Amino acid sequence: MSPEEAKAWLGESVSRETLERLETYHTLLLKWQPTINLVAPATLGEAWQRHFVDSAQLFEHIPDGAERWLDLGSGGGFPGLVLAAMGAEANTPLTVTLVESDIRKCGFLREVGRAMGVKVNILSRRISEVPNQSADVISARALSGLDKLVDHAKPHLGANTRLLFPKGSAWREELETLPARWQTICEPIPSLTHDDAVILKFDVGQLEGDA
Repeated sequence: MSPEEAKAWLGESVSRETLERLETYHTLLLKWQPTINLVAPATLGEAWQRHFVDSAQLFEHIPDGAERWLDLGSGGGFPGLVLAAMGAEANTPLTVTLVESDIRKCGFLREVGRAMGVKVNILSRRISEVPNQSADVISARALSGLDKLVDHAKPHLGANTRLLFPKGSAWREELETLPARWQTICEPIPSLTHDDAVILKFDVGQLEGDA
């Protein structure tokens, strides 16, 4: 997917107002990146497909009635800020909480939320210090290996929490690091942005016994 194809996909998937919000986000990303390493520098020229579409594609996998989205290790705000913008358009009851320990990155997240006119909760602390969020959906992107992601998510699980973890070509090897019962409930969903990439979806309500 090229940058032009990514913009076209977004143009068909969100309203003009939301696309303008994402363009504001992109402008601020380019402005802040030289000062704070928000995304991998090599991906900046491909931000529309590598970051915006890669984040936006998660929106269709939100469970019906979900109200609390928890994004761990938010960094430059992907996917949390993109999903918050899309949730505002859809007039959903979705509240997005971003967890980021870097104070400078939290400043960026607040500035983007303000500039887009989108409300988000920002927790400036380590993931291990975050109190139980009882989230309906938990995401994390480019944060750590899958086994650690699941461990990070466990304190915040509800009875029917859905986990959405975008992963690259090594996702099969990462999946093998999880206990068998977690592997059983995993649904790999092909990514729109790269042939080898997937979204790993886990519905914890399908687990047998405690998480």
